[in-house]
Amino acid sequence: MGRREKPVDPSAGPVQRLAHDLRLLREKAGKPPYREMAERAGYSTTALSQAAAGDQLPTLAVVRAYADALDADPDEWEARWREADAESRAPTADERAPYRGLARFEPADSDLFFGREALVRELLDLAHTHRFAAVFGPSGSGKSSLLRAGLIPLLREDRGTSRPAVVRVLTPGERPAQTHGPALVPQNGELDTWVIVDQFEELFTLCHDREERDRFLDLLLSAREPESRLRVVVAVRGDFYGHCAVQRELAEAVSRANLLVGPMSGDELREVITGPATVAGLNVERVLTARIIEEVGDQPGALPMLSHALLETWRRRRGRTLTLTGYEETGGVRGAIAATAEEVYGGLSTQQARTARRILLRLIAPNGSADEQGRALPAGAPDTRRPASRAELAGPDAQDVVERLAAARLVTLDGGTVELAHEALITSWPRLAGWIEESRERLHVQWLLGEAARAWDGLDRDPGALYRGTRLARAEELFAGKGAGAVRKATEEDLAPLERAFLSASLDARRAERDAGARTVRRMRALTVGLSVLLVCALAAGLLAWQRDRASAQESAKAAARRLATISDSLRSSDPRTAALLGVAAWKLAPLTESRSALLAALAQPERDAFTDPQTGRDVRRYLTDHGRSLVSVVNSAVSVWSVADHRRTAAYHLPSGMEVTAAGADSRFLDLTGPDGDVLWDLPAGKPAAELGDATLMDTSDDGSTYVTGPAGEGGTVRVQRTDSSRPALSADVRAAQCGYSGLTAPGQRSRPMSPTVCP
Repeated sequence: MGRREKPVDPSAGPVQRLAHDLRLLREKAGKPPYREMAERAGYSTTALSQAAAGDQLPTLAVVRAYADALDADPDEWEARWREADAESRAPTADERAPYRGLARFEPADSDLFFGREALVRELLDLAHTHRFAAVFGPSGSGKSSLLRAGLIPLLREDRGTSRPAVVRVLTPGERPAQTHGPALVPQNGELDTWVIVDQFEELFTLCHDREERDRFLDLLLSAREPESRLRVVVAVRGDFYGHCAVQRELAEAVSRANLLVGPMSGDELREVITGPATVAGLNVERVLTARIIEEVGDQPGALPMLSHALLETWRRRRGRTLTLTGYEETGGVRGAIAATAEEVYGGLSTQQARTARRILLRLIAPNGSADEQGRALPAGAPDTRRPASRAELAGPDAQDVVERLAAARLVTLDGGTVELAHEALITSWPRLAGWIEESRERLHVQWLLGEAARAWDGLDRDPGALYRGTRLARAEELFAGKGAGAVRKATEEDLAPLERAFLSASLDARRAERDAGARTVRRMRALTVGLSVLLVCALAAGLLAWQRDRASAQESAKAAARRLATISDSLRSSDPRTAALLGVAAWKLAPLTESRSALLAALAQPERDAFTDPQTGRDVRRYLTDHGRSLVSVVNSAVSVWSVADHRRTAAYHLPSGMEVTAAGADSRFLDLTGPDGDVLWDLPAGKPAAELGDATLMDTSDDGSTYVTGPAGEGGTVRVQRTDSSRPALSADVRAAQCGYSGLTAPGQRSRPMSPTVCP
């Protein structure tokens, strides 16, 4: 007989209640011995008996084995175990969590802020040395916590003259100069006013008014003046370092005084893990510490994920100890955020899940978000968080969903403002990242719509600031219905009230403009019809006038053609060329019978021309060459070559003195000159003899002047065909007087041409 179990009080707590329920299950099954149950479950009798002892919460595997050994539903008992586990880990009302999760450390949490002591001292020295200092680091490196839980407590502890008169913490927002202008005015007295500007990058992501941005920067940079009693420390995300060059003074101030927040060392990470636990009186398993340090390594932006994993591990603690098992249940550094977010999301109804999606997307500023003048962020920049007012998150379930997200520390509430707890949620929760990627274009258009709506409201809702054209068409496609132009109910909650009012006003204005345009079109059509009638009448009158003018012009042309035909006929014999030209002109003026007759008469009559050598006198000798196309005129030693057709001189030459021209070649190139030494074939273009003729007579030359023919001067003799470049004849023949009429000779390489006939006595 086994040892009797000690009584357990189910009202003592969730662990005791679960143990009591396990005992009842065993009793209903006939209370089998633990040895028999152990054989069926595969666990020891000790493990099964301790599960029902109520001293501590058993593991999930033991509870499922216990239920399976008694033929109960293991899934039902797993749900009971999880309920007991969650209840046992829930902190009491007065219990304080030692870890902040995704939330930043505030000044009141300075006793839990570990691992950055050296960096805080370095920042304090930098801020005392320079009146304007900047802290840079990647998202998740702990810049906000460094300023709030590290720097501010040290400033408040200072009791010397360097202690601050007041410390003011702010974030820029959309209207930084208008909102925080009074906070940048130093407090009266001799002590400095310290201003901590957290999330300085909002100056570039949320504020799109350049003048507003410049005014805010001027207020901050006034701290650099020697007589200023203002000191400024700003925290800037590392990927916005280049944006600090928008103003020369800001770039100079940042380059002279800046602190870079890098990854923690292994010892610093160990302090982050064990320090808050020690303050809370808890223990951390060494294997857990080593595991976390190994997973985090030197990742500069892993601190929010680490803090959240530690918070969830604390909720799963076993007594006063943070265990590796509890840490693994959270999903570790990389999965804790996603696990928590999925747990919260899975507990929402279908309608609440849609509301949660809308709320979370409203808290995102997508990369490339821009104002109406240009892009505020470069393409490829990471998505950032943006605060939103509760009024923007209106909806039937909105407030309930916001409270649930805040209870899970996924969002933070600050008065009427809601904001993501940390940007690590964007990258660590795959579901949210998928929503952002799926709705990126829609988010971008909504961002622009919100900017335009706020500008419109700031201008007292001036109609000139409403959407028009392509922007309105795109916004209508995404957020408004067709037909009447009312905002779709399915997407109505996606827009804030101001955005809905702006879009509705834009649609109403477009509809009014279209109605006005339609009325204008109708008036224009009526006017166009009237003008068209007048134009037709004017064209008809003009056509009649043109036809009358055309008939008059035709009659005038016919009369002129008849006159030209008459003149052409009168000049037919005296000036046939002019007559032919007048006949053509008469035909072109009017194709009449008279002009046609004049034209045909010009075609039938051969064209004749007269040319008179301008040289006069008895000593002029003339030779007609080139088949009548050229006239060679010789006066003493001057030779002129005239074109008979053009009536112009084409060449002029000089002959040697003492030479007399006796004949001319057929091509106006060669002359037969007689001198004291006999006849010479003279080449006019070359100005020199081409050949010695002796007693022979020049009969003919080839077209190119390369060959010439000489004959006897008397009744009979030898006819020779010679080349100008050779003294030997190419061909020779003896002829009698009866053969003085030559049939013709052909020079080598030349076409056949008849020689000039010689009349024999």
